[in-house]
Amino acid sequence: MQFEQLAIRREGSLPYSSVLRNTYFLLSLTLLFSAGTAIFGMAHPVVGGGQWIVFIAGFVLLFATMALRNSVWGLLMVFAFTGCMGFSLGPFLNYFIRGYTNGGQLILMALFGTGATFLLSSAYILVTQKDMSGLGKFLMIGLVVCIVAGIANIFLKMPAVQLAISALMVFISTALMMFDTSRIIHNGETNYIMATISLYLDILILFQNLLILLAELTGNRRS
Repeated sequence: MQFEQLAIRREGSLPYSSVLRNTYFLLSLTLLFSAGTAIFGMAHPVVGGGQWIVFIAGFVLLFATMALRNSVWGLLMVFAFTGCMGFSLGPFLNYFIRGYTNGGQLILMALFGTGATFLLSSAYILVTQKDMSGLGKFLMIGLVVCIVAGIANIFLKMPAVQLAISALMVFISTALMMFDTSRIIHNGETNYIMATISLYLDILILFQNLLILLAELTGNRRS
């Protein structure tokens, strides 16, 4: 399958079916690429200051993708950004592999749960054609609150708070998947590069927080 265009046309130029098809195709490729860089990141994890470099690089690549979204260079930036995000997952995944006797199982369960949630939430929106545009502000506020609470909990180090934040983030990321899919089918987002980025981040957030929840509820810590 090929993209229907190389140069990304501006808003309003593609019917939603074309945007959706291109988005899902590009999303599947970036997820596979991100999985590969995550495996590489597990084998060659960055430590110390290197983690900050990767973090900053991710932000730079995100803004570069947004700036180049209407050109063929935007496709390259999408893979650079998602590859960087995948690589940054290395230490995160290693924490569960090394810290839990069933770490590998937890990761697989989180992957399955994330995939199933994405398929079901997307199918619901596509079948019902539900317009969720009115929830955008509430979801963004909830996301910001969770991020601020997460940063605060770095210093508080309260497991119950982390569990509550992760549970709320699972709910918010699932709602964001439906919101972003709704935007595509109702022509709120007509650029498939930006649609791919939005859904990719929704999936990433869901996977990370679902893994944290599973570890807290069913994980067996190494002694």
